[in-house]
Amino acid sequence: MSETADRETLTRDAVVAAARDQIRTKGLDALSLRQVGAALGVTAPALYAYVTDKRDLLRAVAEDEFRRLLERFAEVTETDPIERMRALSTVYVEYAIDNPELFKTMFLFPPELSFGEATGEEHPMATQAFNYAIDAVRDGMEQGLLVDTDPALITFVSWTATHGLANVLNLGFNFDDATRDLLIRTTIDTIIAGLRPG
Repeated sequence: MSETADRETLTRDAVVAAARDQIRTKGLDALSLRQVGAALGVTAPALYAYVTDKRDLLRAVAEDEFRRLLERFAEVTETDPIERMRALSTVYVEYAIDNPELFKTMFLFPPELSFGEATGEEHPMATQAFNYAIDAVRDGMEQGLLVDTDPALITFVSWTATHGLANVLNLGFNFDDATRDLLIRTTIDTIIAGLRPG
């Protein structure tokens, strides 16, 4: 197939999907526009009709991954805020374990927030994911289950610990599934216990 023919069917979504596959299989550090172009049967310059540069492409991959994470968050049905926090944290860590290189890509573009609110104008999908957690924390505070302070601050503290756990589990420790699940459960329970009213 000629490059001209390929360009006729090429789309931004196809470019992003090819980049995602490259990151997933070869790693974030190995991503190049040349390799993405080769996977699509075009040269790297042909991609500039769809992305402005490599960072624009990475941002699009990250947005797509946050969208996928949000789909998993939407499947969490717990109405009790503490159980919802546990479930969301578990989904988050499991997503990181299932997609280690894509997980790193996501946090090249972290959620935007200031304590008091999350605006998300620049990174809307990341901020929307963070707001899922804020909503659970806010509900927990309203029910007297968590310390009564800025919900964004408490969410950030909880996320910091959960994110750290995700990164540690991606370091390559040879944990069996039972040990990994115990670490996830214990870490999340410890975080929540520390957020309970005194």
